[in-house]
Amino acid sequence: MNKPISTLPQNIILEERKKLRITGVKDIDSFSETKVVLNTSLGELVIKGGDLHIIMLETETGDFSLTGTVSSLIYSGFATNANIFRRLFR
Repeated sequence: MNKPISTLPQNIILEERKKLRITGVKDIDSFSETKVVLNTSLGELVIKGGDLHIIMLETETGDFSLTGTVSSLIYSGFATNANIFRRLFR
């Protein structure tokens, strides 16, 4: 039985700043060779770097991987219903 992605733990594995693997990814919001924005079980994650190439996103399991030179990983919020409603009704 598969667990919903929102209940899966999130793990980030960065190997020598060249290969990145993440679990708990729901969707890719945007991507370019210098920036990838992911919707994860813990909120929006912005990955910045150079020559970034998405290798895989398995939507059923939430597994994601990319290659390139990673310079930063930044969470910009938490994925909770309260935060979503707070943004809608400002």
